[in-house]
Amino acid sequence: MRSIDDAAWHVELSDPWVGELAIDGVYDETLEPFKTHRLQVDQVTLTTVNRSLEMVRRILNLCARKYRHPNGLTWLETAPLISVDVREARRKARRPYPLSWDEQDLLFRELPDHPNRAMALFKVNTGTREDEVCKLRRDWEIAVPELKTSVFIIPAGYVKNDEDRLIVLNQVAASVIDAQRGKHPVYVFVRRGKPVHYMNNTAWQSVRKRAASRYLEKFGKAANWGFAHTRVHDLKHTFGRRLRSVGVGGETREALLGHKNGDITTHYSTAELAELISAVNRIDHSLATPAITLLRVAA
Repeated sequence: MRSIDDAAWHVELSDPWVGELAIDGVYDETLEPFKTHRLQVDQVTLTTVNRSLEMVRRILNLCARKYRHPNGLTWLETAPLISVDVREARRKARRPYPLSWDEQDLLFRELPDHPNRAMALFKVNTGTREDEVCKLRRDWEIAVPELKTSVFIIPAGYVKNDEDRLIVLNQVAASVIDAQRGKHPVYVFVRRGKPVHYMNNTAWQSVRKRAASRYLEKFGKAANWGFAHTRVHDLKHTFGRRLRSVGVGGETREALLGHKNGDITTHYSTAELAELISAVNRIDHSLATPAITLLRVAA
């Protein structure tokens, strides 16, 4: 599985509640305490809980269809129905929260130097997903000597939409990559010599709490709820919103954000690459983002 690390994490989360049960003892009712704890104690979203339940459901389905007991029979005669409330999750899903430049400065200042801050800075300047940043490999970097730069091409097997992913670097992202050279023979971002599996961890949650507590001191008002609960994925939304705010067209934004559009997204001429690089370099710290401010006031 491409997402084996995520699968293992979700299984580990449910283990205290169902780990001691026989496989036929795992069903909606026995999972209810797990759901309650995650929602009320851990205070995660219903969408996050559903991801764990979907993993449990996948395992139970495999136990009924594929996995075999030594006696040759499947472990389950039929898989139980595991309820995943998609409609309720969508209704409660948190809206994207693109950061202003001041908010980014405040948040990033709380991040440890290595590698958290570098990864966040790279993500907000490239629109990459968390998994793409964590697994970024040095051998995916392709030199473009005609433009005196380089790009990254992430193979389809490591990309959510199963298409090769082109990562174009603006000046900030390129400087982040240069600063990471020589730290590991395989991976770009490492912690204590080992690859980083997650950006969205307890350290990130602590950082956003500290940043929110400093918000009042810096801006003279309480932190917006969205800022106090900034997700790692909001960095991708921030990149997309900034491209839009400087007038980058929809087709170019889709290419830069890695959205699936049916095209072979890694087949670009030098002129096309130059256009994409020019687009990402239009994102500048000195630019105002009034559209983002207006949306927040309306919310």
